[in-house]
Formats: sequence, structure tokens, C-alpha cells
Amino acid sequence: MLRKGFISKFNYSNNLKAGLNVALLGIPQGMAYALISGLPLYYGLLGSSVAAILGSLTGRSRFITLGPTNATAVLLFGVFSKSEMVSSNGQLDQYGLSILPSILLCTSIILIIAGLLRVSFLIKFISRTVITGYISAAALLIVVNQLRSVLGIAQHTFTSTNFFETILNVLKFSVEFSPTALSLSLITAILYLSFQYKFKTLPNVAVTLVISSVVGLGFSSFGHTVPCLSTFDTSLIPLSIPDYSNSIDNLDLILNTSFALALLCLIEGLSIGKSLASREGDRINGDKAAISFGVGNLGCALFCGMPASGSLTRSSLNISSGAKTWHSNLYTGIFIMCGYFLLGNLVKYIPISVLATLVIFIGISLVKWSQIITALRTTHSDCITFLVTFTTGLFFSLQLAIFVGVITSVLLFLKKVAQPQMTEQQYNEKGDLMDISSKTSKQKPEVSIVHVEGELFFAAADLFYEQIRRVGENRNIKVLVLKLLNAHHLDATSVLALEELLEHYKMKGCSVILCEVRKDAIRILRNSGLLEQINRKDIFPHIRSNPTLSTAKAIKRARSLLDDHPAELTIFANKNKRAKQL
Repeated sequence: MLRKGFISKFNYSNNLKAGLNVALLGIPQGMAYALISGLPLYYGLLGSSVAAILGSLTGRSRFITLGPTNATAVLLFGVFSKSEMVSSNGQLDQYGLSILPSILLCTSIILIIAGLLRVSFLIKFISRTVITGYISAAALLIVVNQLRSVLGIAQHTFTSTNFFETILNVLKFSVEFSPTALSLSLITAILYLSFQYKFKTLPNVAVTLVISSVVGLGFSSFGHTVPCLSTFDTSLIPLSIPDYSNSIDNLDLILNTSFALALLCLIEGLSIGKSLASREGDRINGDKAAISFGVGNLGCALFCGMPASGSLTRSSLNISSGAKTWHSNLYTGIFIMCGYFLLGNLVKYIPISVLATLVIFIGISLVKWSQIITALRTTHSDCITFLVTFTTGLFFSLQLAIFVGVITSVLLFLKKVAQPQMTEQQYNEKGDLMDISSKTSKQKPEVSIVHVEGELFFAAADLFYEQIRRVGENRNIKVLVLKLLNAHHLDATSVLALEELLEHYKMKGCSVILCEVRKDAIRILRNSGLLEQINRKDIFPHIRSNPTLSTAKAIKRARSLLDDHPAELTIFANKNKRAKQL
């Protein structure tokens, strides 16, 4: 009883700490995302709070923190800008605000239906390269769209989401820049980079925002003009009811945007949740998560919020801050709601150029060069999918980029359909081959040999990861040998899955050996950079003149890793090829 109480108190303390840390990041991020979308600031704060609270209550997962994200914010701004619903000051007009609740309502309905019908698994057929291309394009658009505010350029009527048109417009009016705004932006950048370099564990976005705002007050006291954010009424939480007549007139826009947002939420949110859960040796329920996304967006539709998805920065911070249960996300939402009530009259002291500078740094942080290089260098399919998604987002719109990227990845997927299937086998006392019960728990050190067969591209990567990971459950495996002779079409997604598997087994104290690796697979591993992370003694290429030599060398290497101690040998193989492989 005492131990249970101690654990409960420990979890409460860690969840509270994680919730506060994430809220300190979520409050300035929420305002930044509202600025990106062209919405009033309180939309970002209420969206961050309501989505986190409702998402935690329905999803009950510590791995996904719901709230506005850069990707959803830029998509929303792009849609309204293309529809000419953004005024010259970059803010959404009243007509656009009247149909936003309808977009969120339709998005929530799509997500809830997807969860109830258990179709969230279809997301695995969409390459992660689509998200890499989409987010990279969104990051560039975020940066260029904030340059006007950073430079303090007077408001002009140019609200294009086309990357190159925006750059040209900024250059055209750059001669009108404000020295005061530019100076504040430079001070903000120096402060933020310094804090990031020396104090990475601090909520540096919030700290920089406060200090730079104080500097802005100093500039104002010396007579300099410092444009600041507008205040908002926090005496109550406003309701937002969908406008029926305006929604009917814009039904096509609402449906197209809702499908794009729902698809983006599923791809972005589930990939974040799965990645963080796998690092902790846990799993998430994709269908339950989809329902929580829908409920979170439903709350945002009713309480003046903006589109919510799984936030990579806040979800990662939640786990790294020591969150133990889903209650941490609940505390995050409550803390942000407190921030909403406290900040109404204080935001008038925040210079627009300061917040815009921090938005740029948030956007730059989205660009993951390692993932881009992996997508470009691993296979032609990944390269094509990335470039198509990325260029569509820059030249046309992010809404279109999502659909084009998904269609491209699915078309490439149809060319190579397969599922790797593996079962564990061993010899019995009579010398006959038999399946091993999944409930069997072994105490002796084990060397397991896994025959990986089939098309190992992005659609099969999740199954490959789950099956190989289950090999080590309830077992005492010390060496895992992966035979990759019949594993075809590795790509960026499967390489990332293999990288996560290597890290998982390394943490379990298990060595992983790759044998019968074909030249094309070695080339892909080398191009992706994974080959450099593997001990050269633990990889054995396939030798056509002597097919069994690679496996023999792998077994010899396994024995040396075990110091020649006795160990059981088990084999994973495809049931349909049992006789051939043994």
C-alpha cells in the first residue's frame, strides 16, 4: 500500500512538472500559430487548451499532446488567402471567421468516423516522405510570411502563400523597413540562440518573449514606435457557432479543407505518437487516437479554437519532462487556460516583430535535414514523393500538396505490394520442425535467426517493425540475426524502422547482426547513413558463389559475442517456405 501511494505521488509530481513545462512552451506557440493563421491570438490559446484537455480525456495517452501546429496553421492560412478572405494586415476577415467553426466541425466528424470504423490503419499506406516534404514546404512558407513583421514593413495588400511571390513582395517593400522593429528582431534572435546554446532545458521561447518585450518597453520609453499585439477580452470563454448560410455557400471549400486537415492530423499525429511510444517500449491505439483528434477539434469548433493535431515539440517535451500518464496533457491544457485568463491585457506589451522572430525559429526547427537527406537518397520512389509534395506546397498550396503527395505515394505503393510474414520455429525432441508458442518464456541465452522476406517498403515497415520487435518479448535473446536475402525494396520508412529496431535491441542488451545482405540493400543502407551506425563486424554481405557462407559467418560472430557460452538457437521463417529454408 505504501509503495502504491509512493508511485501515485511520484507520477502526480512528474505529470504536474511535465504539464507546466509544456504549457510554458504551448502558450507562446499558441499565439505564434494564431499569428501564422491570421487569427486573433486567443484562438491559438483556446485551441491549445481545449484540444489538450479533451484529447487527454478521450485518448488517454501521454505520447500525443494535442494543439495547433505549424503545419495546420499554414494550411489554414493558405486556404483562406487563396479564397481572398485575408485582409491587408494579414488577419482573417469576419466572413472567414464565420466559416472556420464549420471547417473544424467537419474535420472532427471525419476523424471520429475514421476512429469508429477502425480505418486509421490506412495511414500506414502513406509514406512518411509525404509529411517530410509537406512540413519542409510549410517551414519555408512560415519564414517568408513572417519577414514582413520582422522587418517592420508597413502593411500592404499582399497576402500570397506562394513562396516566390511572397519573397518578391517582401523585397519590393523592404526599403520601407523599420530600424526599431529590425533591432528588436535581432535582439530577440541573439537572446533565443544564446538561451538555446546554454540553457536547453529552459522554456526558452517564453523566456525570450518576456525579456524582448521588456526591451520593447524600453524602446517605447525613448519615443520609438513599437507596434504591439492587440489585447483581447478574457472575462469569459467565447463560443463559436457555425454559420449555416455562409457554410452552405462555401461547402466545397469547407469539405476540401476538412479532408486535408483530417488527413494531416492522422498522418502527423499518429506518426509522432508511434515514434515516441516505440522509444519508450510502448504502443498507441491508432483508432482511439483518431477519435481523440476528432473530439479535440470538435471542442475547438465550439470554443473559438483553431485546428489541432499532435504537436511534435510539445509531445516530445512532455515525454522528456518525465510524464508518466495521460494526466500530464490534462494539466497542460489547464495551465494554458490559466494563461489565457491572465494574458488578455498583457499581450499589448509584446512587440509584433518579437513574436514574428520566434515564429521563424519555430518554423526553422521543423526542417529535419537528416530526414530530407534520407528521403532524397534512399530510393527513387521516396525522392519523387518528397519532391512532388515539396514543390507543390511551394508553388501552389499546402492543401493541394497533401493530396498530391498522398496520391503519388499510393501510386508508387501499388507497384510493389507485399507483407513480410514470419513465424518462430524450432526442432522438437524427435527432430521435427514445430512452431513455438508465443507464451513461451525462455531463461537460457538465445540466438534467434529471422528470415525477413517480401517487399520491405513503407507500407510494410510498421508490420516489419512490430514483428521483429515481438521476437524479443518475454525472451532472453542476446544475439538477433536478420537474414535479408529475400527482403526487397527497402526505402526511407523501412530504414527508419530498422534504425529504431537497432536502438530498441541495443537498450535490451541484445546485439543485432545482418547477414545475406544483397548489394542493392547495402547501397540503400549506405545512402541513408545507417550503414555508418552499424559495426562492420555485424554485417555480412550475400556471396552468390557460396550462399551459406554469409549465415555461417554470422553464427560464428554470434558465438564470439556470447564468449562461446551454450545458447539456444531459434529460427523465424515464412511458413510457406519452411522446408526450403531449413
